[in-house]
Amino acid sequence: MRILLAVDESENSHRAVSYVGSLLHRTPDVTVTIFHVLKPMPRELLEHGGSENPAEELQLGRQLRQDQQAWIQKEGESESQVLNRACETLTQGGFDRSRVTLKTGHEDDIARNILEEARNGKHETIVVGRHGTSRMKRLFGGGVTDQLLRDAKGFAIWVIE
Repeated sequence: MRILLAVDESENSHRAVSYVGSLLHRTPDVTVTIFHVLKPMPRELLEHGGSENPAEELQLGRQLRQDQQAWIQKEGESESQVLNRACETLTQGGFDRSRVTLKTGHEDDIARNILEEARNGKHETIVVGRHGTSRMKRLFGGGVTDQLLRDAKGFAIWVIE
């Protein structure tokens, strides 16, 4: 069984990691991907100013891609403590480290990024900690968990509170 464990800095996320570790540490055929979505890319890295000159346009595009990759790498390194903390919690609970993979995503839409990773990684189960949401978001289903519950067709979803 392949589990995608989406994490952030929240207490509910930490509880989700502990829960998965305590429940599944003795189940040898389970692998876990701990997944953290980085904050959105800065607006200035989304597109370049453009140019009428095709050669300059090509160069601007290359530079933008390099800048985007540099940002993703830098953010990934600065946010790695979220993944490392989750992995440490999981292994302290007895889960074998060799069955754990750490990954990051970087899209604006967190729920969509989690679902894409779940599909691409052929995970069967997605585990998240429920975030506190405002009354307005609960009414209109605007939270990440609500989006996952609505859009995650074909997956088992565990929401830990």
